[in-house]
Amino acid sequence: MMETWYFIDTEKQTPAYNMAVDECLLQWHSENKIPPTIRFYEWLPAGLSIGYFQKTVNKIDLDAVRNSGIELVRRLTGGRAVLHDQELTYSVIVTEAHPKMPKSIKEAYMVLSKGLLEGFHSLGIDASFAIPEGKLNTTQSAVCFEEPSWYELVVDQKKAAGSAQTRKQGVILQHGSIPLSVDNDKLYDLFIYRNERVKQRARDAFNDKAISIEQAANRKVTLEEVKDAFKKGFEKGLDIELQEFQFTKEQEQEINELMESKYLSDDWNFTR
Repeated sequence: MMETWYFIDTEKQTPAYNMAVDECLLQWHSENKIPPTIRFYEWLPAGLSIGYFQKTVNKIDLDAVRNSGIELVRRLTGGRAVLHDQELTYSVIVTEAHPKMPKSIKEAYMVLSKGLLEGFHSLGIDASFAIPEGKLNTTQSAVCFEEPSWYELVVDQKKAAGSAQTRKQGVILQHGSIPLSVDNDKLYDLFIYRNERVKQRARDAFNDKAISIEQAANRKVTLEEVKDAFKKGFEKGLDIELQEFQFTKEQEQEINELMESKYLSDDWNFTR
């Protein structure tokens, strides 16, 4: 029989709430309270998520972030900063002991990202896995979408989805960003560069490094169409059946408590 995983779409939520949900899902799965779970979500207001190890000092223009009405939040996962605005964000929570999960982080990316690959194909987009040459993270850029990592999704050699992964308490959390459209001006105004010329050069080069759903499909694509495509994509790519799931009042309380104590805390968000 096909394995059943939970599916939840939390829709538009604050950046702090979104990160608290992913951590709670990881915790609940580690305690065998929920099965493997796939979650879709959006951001209101727009958020700038920064990697667990990423520095904010002399990297992120915090005044520009605040003045843009964007909320900064630090992720549990590594990697570089991502502007979450016009996009669908996904997360996958599954135990490391799952029979389909490779021990290697890189190979686990490939397995989990099959759902993304099928989602792009469902939209008629000819996406493929990135297989980088040489070493990863060869630049000092703080911007996630400037460089694909192993088994992230690319279209015409441009990064179409950015993902990050962590493993805690025997559980894999992989989450990532699937942009429907990208505002280059807003994105690059959030980072610190030596001067405006260097910033403009990075902004101009971005069009050759990243691609949105609408650019890849060469048409207007609705969020609902994207959600439907990627939900079916995860079912097909992971050979699973998704069952709708809603939080209990107790679970919502746990999420909100974690949000308040951690993801709204300067001690967490600006620790580096």
